[in-house]
Amino acid sequence: MARASIERHFIIRSFCDPASFHVQFFIDNIFLITIAFLSGAMLVWPLIRSRAAGPALTTLQATQLINSKNAQIVDVRSPEDFAKGSLPNAKNLPTAAIKDRAGELKKDRPVIVVCNTGTTAGPAAAQLRAAGFGEVFVLAGGLAAWREAGLPVKK
Repeated sequence: MARASIERHFIIRSFCDPASFHVQFFIDNIFLITIAFLSGAMLVWPLIRSRAAGPALTTLQATQLINSKNAQIVDVRSPEDFAKGSLPNAKNLPTAAIKDRAGELKKDRPVIVVCNTGTTAGPAAAQLRAAGFGEVFVLAGGLAAWREAGLPVKK
């Protein structure tokens, strides 16, 4: 009889005190909850970064923008990398020099920002947008995608 009373008390108590049940569940599964949170954050991070960088163009879209609107091409790689090869008519403005040299660009023309793989051009594009440039794009895949598409590279 006493055992049935204890079991009934335990069942009633666990349903009547949901806060302690949730706390205990959290404590028992903290490792799994942490893994779930981190993997979700890793899935969302590329979306956040791509929005901060602004719109990205494929090589086809970039060539169309260059031909139709005479877009300016800004290569944010180091001068050494720029000397090894760049897009035709590109201007070398390393990321560190964007704020100081943004005046060399015309604000009434679109700007395409290029780096090696398309991953480091985002901060430079954000700086240009902050400097008042309306149409700023990042070349998706960077110079590597340009070369892979078989498009001309100036040395």
